[in-house]
Amino acid sequence: MDKYNTGSDTLIFRKPQATDGQPLNALVNRCPPLDTNSTYCNLLQCTHFADTSIAVENADQALVGFISGYIPPTRPDTLFVWQVAVDPGCRGQGLAQRMLKALVERCRTEQSIRYVETTITPGNSASEALFTRVYTELQAPIEKTVLFSRKTHFADQHDDEVLWRGGPLDTRQA
Repeated sequence: MDKYNTGSDTLIFRKPQATDGQPLNALVNRCPPLDTNSTYCNLLQCTHFADTSIAVENADQALVGFISGYIPPTRPDTLFVWQVAVDPGCRGQGLAQRMLKALVERCRTEQSIRYVETTITPGNSASEALFTRVYTELQAPIEKTVLFSRKTHFADQHDDEVLWRGGPLDTRQA
């Protein structure tokens, strides 16, 4: 668990736990255009994927940030970032970047990851900027390919999902 002071507020970065399931569901609902999941899915994110996810609470113990991730079974050296949520009241303070960097460093140490992946829909400038900044800081080359296409996978009901793959990470930095 790490504590960060952000002016008048202290933020605690930690692994999620089962009691974060319902607050995570509420947080994602406050963060359009994020896709919402069932509370049950959020409970699994907070328990089964706790080692590859990060929760951030404020001094009032309210969940204000969350990144869910997992290690794909066929790529044990890869952290796949599923979703990044930042409470609207905490935006513009670099919280997403600090969460992502903290999660990557923890997973590099505990899980020996060398690559960080996510999918981003074209035009999601906030996510594009976040991952570009973090990959640049990590000195991780970026590859981009369409993973799920609008036409083939979403029947033209959802934009393409472009896979962003950063790495390999320099293991000497861990």
